[in-house]
Amino acid sequence: MKYRHIILSAVAVLSNIFYGQAQKIEDFEVTDLTLEVRDGYINVDMDIDLTDVNVKGTQVVVLTPCITNGPDTLKLKSIGVYGRNRRIFYQRNNDIKPTDKKDETYTPSDIRDAVINYSTSAHFMNWMDGCSLTVIRTDFGCCGNSAMVSSSELVERFPLAPFYPELIYIRPEHEVQKTREISGTAYIDFPVSRMNIQPDYRNNKVELAKITGTIDSVKKDDDIIIRSVSIKGFASPESPYENNRRLAKGRTASLKDYIQNLYHFADGIITTSFEPEDWAGLEEYVMASSLPNKDLILEAIRSDRDPDTKEWIIKSRYKDDYRHLLDYCYPTLRHSDYRIEYTIRSYVTPDEIERIYKVSPQKLSLEEFYILAQTYESGSEEFNELFETAVRMYPEDPVANLNAANSAILRKDYRRALRYLEKARELPEATYARGALEVYMDDYDAARPYLKQALKQGIRQAETALQEIAKNRFLYKMTTDN
Repeated sequence: MKYRHIILSAVAVLSNIFYGQAQKIEDFEVTDLTLEVRDGYINVDMDIDLTDVNVKGTQVVVLTPCITNGPDTLKLKSIGVYGRNRRIFYQRNNDIKPTDKKDETYTPSDIRDAVINYSTSAHFMNWMDGCSLTVIRTDFGCCGNSAMVSSSELVERFPLAPFYPELIYIRPEHEVQKTREISGTAYIDFPVSRMNIQPDYRNNKVELAKITGTIDSVKKDDDIIIRSVSIKGFASPESPYENNRRLAKGRTASLKDYIQNLYHFADGIITTSFEPEDWAGLEEYVMASSLPNKDLILEAIRSDRDPDTKEWIIKSRYKDDYRHLLDYCYPTLRHSDYRIEYTIRSYVTPDEIERIYKVSPQKLSLEEFYILAQTYESGSEEFNELFETAVRMYPEDPVANLNAANSAILRKDYRRALRYLEKARELPEATYARGALEVYMDDYDAARPYLKQALKQGIRQAETALQEIAKNRFLYKMTTDN
């Protein structure tokens, strides 16, 4: 079965660890950059290759990494590369030194053919959310004045948004004809051995209204055409089988005539069938009961004896139980099951679909729900409510449950999403959605088997998700390392 897909949620990237690529900045190079938030601290770790930095004896080059967000800036510890003469000078005049005591200092001889590991930490403050990491280079001349200042950006924004996989919504298949049915059960009373309908007898007015009310609910709708009305009559086992056969057949025919006289359906619309004795209903009642001889009665019901013999055994051997069945069970076995099958016209434009959705959502096909969803913003209240309504109208449909699960994931209602996915069955998109759900719940280990299975089933989005979460067991990392 083929479906059309739509991706209604965007992919965000990253969490609270950043791995950066090698960056050549003027005459120094940054490699193996890691920017991380952990336990309330922001940690910066990188290797800085200063081999090509040319510093004369009377000069100083200071590199100062900075965390910046708008007007807020935190300067981290600096690295100073001192020419020989300037280093000696500042050893004697430490109070005017361009770097602090805590900062690292080197001379050209210290850094030749070497890579310096830079590592520092600072308390993570609220204003740092969305910060950038830059490095300021300041060149000092022989008099200690800064001759040149430049700034280079190492990380544009950190932390970035967490990674969330794309969610795949399926467009349901088009229904050429929207065929639906509605059914019910009526308990119509007849005087002993009589077969004609008496509307005012006992509770017949209410029971007949069940049937006519059901028919009216669809017949009066201009968008609906009734295709068939099926009636099946049942009798109870307390009389001889042949007599019950006669009664079930005759009473069902009387009910057909009663309905036909009210509605004047075309020939062939109303069909009937009957079952002389409702032994299945009797068995169900006894199974749920606490009758003293429950097991023996069930044994008789399930035997291959003829119906009259089974009824005689229950009646003669278990008299008290039989009396209970006559009073409380047998009346419910005399019933008429009815089913109305009808078709609903299709709705084409989103405006027309929305009009029907607001007053009679049960008249919409799943595809029509889907068409309307395209006019709503993904994740909006209207969007979520539409897919919730669709799955209420089609509670067992796998596609309806998949789309409702995706909607639930977007609003972080994970328990509801799991319930829907159980009914999405073996759709490849449902397998993928289970993996996506685990990612949303930050359990990447649990997500991997689902995503791998979905990839084998042809869901290409699973490959992207696997690539993203495979980089770290607990936290997603974005890496642009060469």
